[in-house]
Amino acid sequence: MKKTLVIAAAMISLVACNKEGGATASGFKTAYVDTSKLIEKSDELKDLEDKAKVKEQEMGRELQTDAEQLRLEAAAAEGEARTKGMEWAQLKGQQLQKRQQELSVKQQTFQEEFAKEFGVKRDTVVSQIKKVIKEYGKKKGYDYIYGTGDAASVLYAKEGYDVTDEILKEINDKYKSTKGSTEPAKAEPAKEEKK
Repeated sequence: MKKTLVIAAAMISLVACNKEGGATASGFKTAYVDTSKLIEKSDELKDLEDKAKVKEQEMGRELQTDAEQLRLEAAAAEGEARTKGMEWAQLKGQQLQKRQQELSVKQQTFQEEFAKEFGVKRDTVVSQIKKVIKEYGKKKGYDYIYGTGDAASVLYAKEGYDVTDEILKEINDKYKSTKGSTEPAKAEPAKEEKK
């Protein structure tokens, strides 16, 4: 009986040691990634968002200019209607209404083009992030890397299993290397190594 207890205690100790190293009792090496943090702190996605904001502002200015021009023309037509008569006013009203509809179509077209262009680019970056996670898992010998964040598939994990910062560094390093030396790299704050 004592031999059985000693063997059981030794097995439990062995399993506990394996768990601390990222491996489970079944021998699988696991980790998790906070996917929302990857998305939030990815340099490439930040740059993409900045470009999207600039384009959105440009489109907004153009639409605002057109809308202001239409408003001024409508105000001027209102004053002219008194002198040119009802028939002219109706004709001018139809023209202004047609231009208002064209402006609405232009706005809708801008929004659709914007969503399509930046949606495709964002999807491409997210696919690249998934690829980096897969490569990281293979390189580090993980059997499973789970995701937490908005689409959580891990309800609990020890902090030592979190490889988010390591993967984020690889994602941002890979982006910086493909981006070229045209822009200065942002200095990253020193990160504490988790054990």
